[in-house]
Amino acid sequence: MKSKKTLITLIGGMVATAAITTVAMSSKPDANIYFAKAQEIMKKDFKAKGPAKMDRLVPDDAIKLCNQYDNNPPKEMAAKFEQEMLSAVVYPADGKYMGDWKAGNKIAQSGKGFTWKGGPVGGNCYNCHELSPKELSFGTIGTSLRNYGKLRGNSEEIQKYTYGRIYNSKAFNLCSAMPRFGQVGALKEKQIKDLVALLLDPSSPVNN
Repeated sequence: MKSKKTLITLIGGMVATAAITTVAMSSKPDANIYFAKAQEIMKKDFKAKGPAKMDRLVPDDAIKLCNQYDNNPPKEMAAKFEQEMLSAVVYPADGKYMGDWKAGNKIAQSGKGFTWKGGPVGGNCYNCHELSPKELSFGTIGTSLRNYGKLRGNSEEIQKYTYGRIYNSKAFNLCSAMPRFGQVGALKEKQIKDLVALLLDPSSPVNN
């Protein structure tokens, strides 16, 4: 049988442990600490290669804001950034937003990135979206784009909106996970036009 002193020590230890656990569970983790550690790990593991430089690991102010508020920043703050990005969207000088949907379909299926050799960078759209019913494999990170043009029409207003959304989706939804294809130079003007056609042309598999 344990002595009274031993029992008191054990009970005291259990109480102290419970108290520490309660405080740890009730304390809100400091996101900045975790973010700093994540940055440290990425900088250690990732190496610059070709056009993929280390500066890609440094988030801009918009991403920092989304991280800070868990992708739900105050509307006023988000609107300010969105307006700045929207004003920076470079629309086609000829005022035409649609190209060739067949070329757009190839871009949508291409997963080529900046570090690939040969050929332009692809859109890799099927990685996140459902587009054509004939495509057997597609991601679900993004919303389904089936019947995109059939539901919205292909007015000039919709064409311009779609072009801008591909150019920089964050200009319309600050915390969108969609890459800023035009802003970062991943897709050129003609490629974005072809993707707009893929989404809006009535003959496109997206709308059939």
